[in-house]
Amino acid sequence: MRELTYVARRAVEWREAPDPRLESDRDAIVAPVAATSCDVDSAILAGHSPLPPPFAIGHECVARVVETGDAITHVAPGDLVVVPWAISCGECGRCRSGRQAHCASVPHMAMYGAPIGGGWGGLFSDLVRVPWADAMLVPLPAGLDPVALASASDNWPLAWRLVAPHLEARPGARVLVLARGSIGLYACDIARALGASDVLYVDPDPAHRALAASFGARTAEAIEPVHHGFDLAIESTGRVDQLAVAVRSLVPEGFCESAGNHFRPGELPLLEMYLTGVTLRVARDNVRAHLPDALALAASGRVAPDRVVSHVFDWEDLPGALPERHLKPVFVKR
Repeated sequence: MRELTYVARRAVEWREAPDPRLESDRDAIVAPVAATSCDVDSAILAGHSPLPPPFAIGHECVARVVETGDAITHVAPGDLVVVPWAISCGECGRCRSGRQAHCASVPHMAMYGAPIGGGWGGLFSDLVRVPWADAMLVPLPAGLDPVALASASDNWPLAWRLVAPHLEARPGARVLVLARGSIGLYACDIARALGASDVLYVDPDPAHRALAASFGARTAEAIEPVHHGFDLAIESTGRVDQLAVAVRSLVPEGFCESAGNHFRPGELPLLEMYLTGVTLRVARDNVRAHLPDALALAASGRVAPDRVVSHVFDWEDLPGALPERHLKPVFVKR
């Protein structure tokens, strides 16, 4: 089979790899049918990854089940499924408590799309082995478009987690979104759908701002900190200076959620954060725990993740199109 391999800044290529096989009766083999780049993939392709190439890339896809081990009961060949980015067993104490991104049954940070925690390959591959498939794979609800939900492996449920629990705890909260990619736009749409009283979306890209405005947000190209302006601030820029703007714009005891991926250093206003009582979380998402609720919201018709998809390409276009600068390209296997 082929797996798409990151080889240098703005360069990927197909490389041959052995076909994956079932290694236990709890494995499944899946074939991606709609895959997309995560916002962090954009940073990797721009040359900002701390990991040297080459490595198989891609960790967001909807796939079709090809083969299952004898112990698999929840999915069957032919099913469309979401493949979470993090490898998890579903049985250890961390998985049972919803911390599947920190599964104790695999090396720390085990994932698809980067050589971390073992060699799991990438989801821009013709075939993928999924261990503990009953625990990991989530069937795509009937009626949902694989293209629209290609990001359900990571960015879509991450955006749900950045927003939904906070609006449940603080109905009508005011939300600030500092963004550079798809996560912020998903968050904008989710915040509007879940009843935020005000959403301010900040992004230098005018096309992104126009899409956010169509979701009901106010928009700005850039801002200075808004003193006591927001109950919830979401930072998905990968820039520490923007994270500082986010935390300095919160009300007392406000919450800042950061999507992370700060590959370059910076400073935070720790004294101001202390005096305001800010809570800051910078974390990879435990996607498997949040997928059912995130997919249910997508199926409700109250949100439109399909509108964040910027381009749809054929699977064979991956080597040429992926390194280009697109908001949310989806690659479809016909």
